Amino acid sequence: MENRKVALITGAGSGIGRAAALALHTCGFQVVLVGRNRGNLVETAALSGSADRFLVCPTDVTDEKSVDAAFELVTEKLGRLDLLFNNAGIGTPSVQLDELKIADWRKCIDVNLTGSFLCARKAFGIMKRQLPKGGRIVNNGSISATAPRANSTAYTSSKHAISGLTKSIALDGRPHDICCSQIDIGNAGTALTQGFGSGALQADGSIAPEPVFDVKHCGEAVAYLASLPLTANILFMTIMATKMPFVGRG
Repeated sequence: MENRKVALITGAGSGIGRAAALALHTCGFQVVLVGRNRGNLVETAALSGSADRFLVCPTDVTDEKSVDAAFELVTEKLGRLDLLFNNAGIGTPSVQLDELKIADWRKCIDVNLTGSFLCARKAFGIMKRQLPKGGRIVNNGSISATAPRANSTAYTSSKHAISGLTKSIALDGRPHDICCSQIDIGNAGTALTQGFGSGALQADGSIAPEPVFDVKHCGEAVAYLASLPLTANILFMTIMATKMPFVGRG
């Protein structure tokens, strides 16, 4: 492999993860694509036009052994890790708190929070021991890390917890030149927001259309964070559709 900086992206088979993978590839990174569906990861690599600069690594981020194997493959094949984008995440059905199934709560927390922790844990260990030491961890938060949508108890709880994870990593990473950032995204144009143009549930119970923005800008934002020297960090970044109902929500 060429001597390039190495980035690992979870949830890289679609949406924000795919956009970030392609943006980092354009910036010269060797990119490790992590996700549950190999076919989707291969498709992400193919879209770049130079699939040889990607390492496809099917992984279940909720499974400790699967995560361990992915990061061990990175060190074996590429020798180091400069950036982790903790992007994998899921939502739950939009229901009132008393109607939320325990299984849906646990699955959401397992993917969004525990998955991010497992990956950050492995990345942190690699980054503090490699030479030269250090690196950057970027957690995908959400607008919901600041203000919830209605009927989103599990998702909102997981994203508020991501903010705590981000701050803890940023603090504990200081002696090891490990930066940690959080990118909070609102209404990126992905499969999850494809119905927003027709209408989305608002805090007052009404249904109203909401604007979305091109997901490629999320990838560009991650690439910008990755471009910073380890002496500089943006702890929290918000990127959103300009006219989405967030400022003053509720």
